Amino acid sequence: MTDLRPEFWTLPLAKLTPAEWEALCDGCGRCCLNKLEYEDTGELEFTRVACRLLDDETCRCTRYETRHQYVPECVLLTPKSIRKIAYWMPATCAYRLRFEGKPLEPWHYLISGSHETVHEAGVSVRGRTVSETEVPEDLWDQFIIEEP
Repeated sequence: MTDLRPEFWTLPLAKLTPAEWEALCDGCGRCCLNKLEYEDTGELEFTRVACRLLDDETCRCTRYETRHQYVPECVLLTPKSIRKIAYWMPATCAYRLRFEGKPLEPWHYLISGSHETVHEAGVSVRGRTVSETEVPEDLWDQFIIEEP
């Protein structure tokens, strides 16, 4: 993380370098959870059914750099795309918080100094997911979870 400017996370998202953008991720893994969006109400619900590439222990993608080869529908989050995507990101997501002009949570590793605080705070999905390869899509509604 030597290429990162001090307190870069306080800058507007469009001013971040690619390395700073990537470093903003808090490592919760919740963006990799499958969500149910109801067309008639616009309501969005998170499930604990995770993308098949999510490592349940590390809360990271097992094939991040090549994920689109395996999961073509995986969203490419960028400073430009966040405007359309922010509504389905977790409320505590660093990208969403900064897009909304809010500060990072105290448990974010850039604030706390530890990548473990996201897990200690109970925000991550560590140990709580089931792979989408194990649950048919028509049963995802049985795995709905509340946001922390």
